[in-house]
Amino acid sequence: MIKNIFQMLLALLVAFCGSLIFIYLHLPLPWLLGSIFATSILIRFQKIPIQSPKLFSAPARILIGLAIGSAFTPAILNYIPQYTISLLLVIPFTILVIFFGTYYYYKVLKYDLKTSYLGSMPGGVIEMVIIGQELKANTAKITLMQSSRLFFVVVSLPFIIQYIFQIDIRGNQLLTTPIKDIDMFEFLYIYIFGVVAAVFAKKIKLTAAYLIGPMIISIILYSGGFVTTHIPDELLKFIQVVFGSIIGFTFKNVDLKTIFNTLVATLGHFVILIILCGIFIFIIHHFFGFATLDILLAFGPGGQTEINLIALLVGAN
Repeated sequence: MIKNIFQMLLALLVAFCGSLIFIYLHLPLPWLLGSIFATSILIRFQKIPIQSPKLFSAPARILIGLAIGSAFTPAILNYIPQYTISLLLVIPFTILVIFFGTYYYYKVLKYDLKTSYLGSMPGGVIEMVIIGQELKANTAKITLMQSSRLFFVVVSLPFIIQYIFQIDIRGNQLLTTPIKDIDMFEFLYIYIFGVVAAVFAKKIKLTAAYLIGPMIISIILYSGGFVTTHIPDELLKFIQVVFGSIIGFTFKNVDLKTIFNTLVATLGHFVILIILCGIFIFIIHHFFGFATLDILLAFGPGGQTEINLIALLVGAN
């Protein structure tokens, strides 16, 4: 166990070094993208004793949920009528994403139907792989397809946000309150509440339990004015390094040719996603007046945790 923890910490150190390089080069979202880049390279060297820091995943998801909830205020209730309509639009968006994605993989690339369907589904990698195992689909290919889509989304969004929306996300600025300025006692009991909410959400089998459970309890605490302390800036940056490293490890033990072929194949699907996102962004922005950046992130077909993290970092709604 101690050896495993040491190897996870070493992986995080490698990811951290990648983040520092991205900060030096003034690249967007360096704490996340830099760690993905560094981890993806280092895992090619089999003798380096590192492993995915999945042990830190649950605590990090809890922190993200608490951070997202801290942005909620009673004023957000004014948006509910508009949210209802835009939420309903997620249904046709999802159906179109699945239909065109399945058609692309099945008809154009000649993948089997089950793999095409699950690989094009805009859901979590783990959930799709579990379903794939039950349906006897090609789970290795599903994992690569889903991971590649997530990779394209997470890598492209920061560049779009920084260079099209002109929002500075180089990462060397403060995102929230530094740890030295927060009420540590209040933060600790907020986190304890988050842990309890996460365990309860997991017990009742709520989707994305470690994210949604803490987010709900955080909304209650912050919107009710019970707490005011925010998640420390240093922890938010650490969270990015954790998830960047985990994403980088999704390509472990996969030969470079397979990775390259899957990336090329997924790029076609990614173009389809861009077109569909563009259409829905235009419709929602034109008819409901939501900010383009908010819609982009709301309909961005990435992982829930990763998209919410980006939204949090850029100050989206």
